Amino acid sequence: MTRVIRTLAAASAIAASIAAAHSIWNSRTLPTAIPPEQPREPGANVGRISLLLPARNEAENISSALTSAIRQSDVDEIIVLDDASTDHTADIATDLAAKDLRVQVHRGAADGLPLGWLGKAWACERLSHYATGDVLVFIDADVELNPGAVAAATAIMRDLDLDMVCPYPRQQTTTALTRLVQPLLQWSWLTFVPNHLSMRKQLPSMAVGNGQFLVVNADSYRRVGSHESVANEILEDVALARAFRVAGLRTAVVDGSAIAQCRMYTSDRALVDGYTKSLWSAFGSTPAAVTTMAVLTLVYVLPAVLAIVSRDQATRRWGALGYVAALGGRVAVARRTGQRVWPDSLAAPASVVSLVALTGLSLLRHRRGTITWKGRALPR
Repeated sequence: MTRVIRTLAAASAIAASIAAAHSIWNSRTLPTAIPPEQPREPGANVGRISLLLPARNEAENISSALTSAIRQSDVDEIIVLDDASTDHTADIATDLAAKDLRVQVHRGAADGLPLGWLGKAWACERLSHYATGDVLVFIDADVELNPGAVAAATAIMRDLDLDMVCPYPRQQTTTALTRLVQPLLQWSWLTFVPNHLSMRKQLPSMAVGNGQFLVVNADSYRRVGSHESVANEILEDVALARAFRVAGLRTAVVDGSAIAQCRMYTSDRALVDGYTKSLWSAFGSTPAAVTTMAVLTLVYVLPAVLAIVSRDQATRRWGALGYVAALGGRVAVARRTGQRVWPDSLAAPASVVSLVALTGLSLLRHRRGTITWKGRALPR
C-alpha cells in the first residue's frame, strides 16, 4: 500500500509540475490590453462603437458601472437595458442618463422571458437590436472600466485580427470564500488551455469567453446568429465564443486587468448561488464534472495532504513537490492578472476543495430543479 500511495503522490506531483509550467508560460505570453495614450478620432479604425449594459436588480452596482462607461470618450452610444428589475436599478440609470446625451435606458418587459431564453442572453439580444455601432461592447453591471478601456479593447481586437475579444477584468475579492474561489477563474484557463495553440488554430474546443467584458465586430456577431444562437446556454459567453469559431471567426481572451475590474460577489452566499447556477453545465455532463473534480483533487489536494500526514519520507517529499508546484502556478497567474498573491496563493488546495464542494452542490441543485438567479428559476 505504501508503494501505491508513493506512486500516486509522484504522479500527482509530476502532473502539478507540468501544469504549473504551462500556467507560467501562458501567463508570460498572454496578450494584454493597454490603454492608449491618446483617445481615438471619431470613426477611426473601428467605426462607431456601442456600449451595451444589461442590468437586473443591480442597484448596488449600476452607478459605478454606468459612470465608468460614460468616461469612455471613444464610445458613441451607451445603451442600458433594465431587465425588469424589482429594485431601483432603472431609476439610478435614468438619473445618470440625463447627464450624457449618449446614454439610453430601455426597460424590459415584466411578463417574463420568451420560451427557450435565459435572462442574460435575452437582455444582450435586446440590447443588440437597439445598437447602431460597428463594434458592440457588452459589459456586466458589476464591471468598472478604467478610462481608455474600450479604446484598449478595440485596439487589441484590431491588432490581433479578432472578431471577438474578451479582456478579462481584474477580479475584486472581499470575503474569505471569494478570495479562495475567484482566482480560479483565470487560473483554470491559463493552466489547462494551450493559449498560443488556441490563438493559432482557433479550435472551437479550445474556445474561452468572458461575458463580463466582451467586444465583438457587429457584422460577425450577427453572422453567427447573435445571442439568439446561445439563447438557452448557462455559460452563454463560452458558447458564443465557440459559435464564432465554428463560423471560422477569430476569438481570444486577453488580460484586461489594467483596464477593468469586476466585483462579482459581495458576500459568500452570493458566490455560492452564482457558482451553483452554472457549474453543473461547465463540464458538459455529470460524469465529466465528477471526473474533472476527481482529477483536480488528486493533483492539487492529495499532495498537500500527503506532505503532512504520510509516514513515508519519499511520499512526503513527492507531496511537498506537488504542493510547491501548485503554489508556483497560482503565484504566476495571480501576479499576471492583478490578484492578491500572498497569502491567498498558499491556500491553493483549499481553493480546489471549495470548487469541488460548489460543483457537487450545483449538480445537486440542478437535479432537484432548485436553482434560481436574480429572482428567476432556471430550468432543470
